[in-house]
Amino acid sequence: MTTLSDLEAQAVRNRPAFGEHAHILCDNLVRIFKTEGVEVVALQGLDLLIEKGELIAIVGASGSGKSTLLNVLSGLDVPTAGLAKVAGMDLLSMTSRDRLRYRRSVVGFIWQQTARNLLPYLTGHENVLLPMQLAGNKRDARRRAAELLELLGVADCAGRRPGELSGGQQQRIAIAVALANQPEVILADEPTGELDSDTSEEVFGALRRANRELGVTAVIVTHDPTVSEQVDRTVGIRDGRTSSETLRRTSVDGDVIAEEYAVLDRVGRLQLPRDFTNALDMERRVRLELERDHIGVWPATPGEENND
Repeated sequence: MTTLSDLEAQAVRNRPAFGEHAHILCDNLVRIFKTEGVEVVALQGLDLLIEKGELIAIVGASGSGKSTLLNVLSGLDVPTAGLAKVAGMDLLSMTSRDRLRYRRSVVGFIWQQTARNLLPYLTGHENVLLPMQLAGNKRDARRRAAELLELLGVADCAGRRPGELSGGQQQRIAIAVALANQPEVILADEPTGELDSDTSEEVFGALRRANRELGVTAVIVTHDPTVSEQVDRTVGIRDGRTSSETLRRTSVDGDVIAEEYAVLDRVGRLQLPRDFTNALDMERRVRLELERDHIGVWPATPGEENND
């Protein structure tokens, strides 16, 4: 005879593994830095799932851990603990050779500083050719470089060096460089941080075209609201953990509807927005009550918050 506990156990066994089909997976990710004998925990058990082909923005205050996360995903930094996988590759167990191949062919990276992305003595076309030549992908390299520059709207810059280009043109060529070896993921760290609003829109438009037309997964760390408000999902990071997600969808009337959610991690931790907790003077303790279809959260009654 099958009991209720047997059915529950079977349901657990049949449940898909966490992030089983995700293109980017972070599970309880930790990164600790040691500076002058002091440990700084930049990522404190961060969970994140990104599906193949998504275009997402990651936002957060300075020091929240968003740039550390991008460095881990790009292979520039190694996590301290937890799990991080990109396109099925485990970032914690890579050898040095694996990591080099990963950075050359699986991910492309775009820095905020326009001058950091391109070699100043090469033309735009030569900058795009270079990563293909380094990876040994010389077949049809010139054709691919020309196609990428055309896709991103900078074909007319092919024969010019970075010093002869505007910041927006440099960043769009930098995107072409990041895409040269047909990566599965591109990562951009504040790609519009040094640009004005009109130029920022051009650069983001180039990232969006790359995402839609090439099917590449794109993750953008940004403070720019013109970028973060134009993606389908914005992930907020606070104190080294994912704290919120804003999902956007288009209504039948063509209006964009944005809904913000708090993120519940795998061990049940929930970061309530500071505006909410400040408005209700919530500190240290809150009262919880399980209802039929929701969980109630209330401030502690007077005296409870100081009662140890």
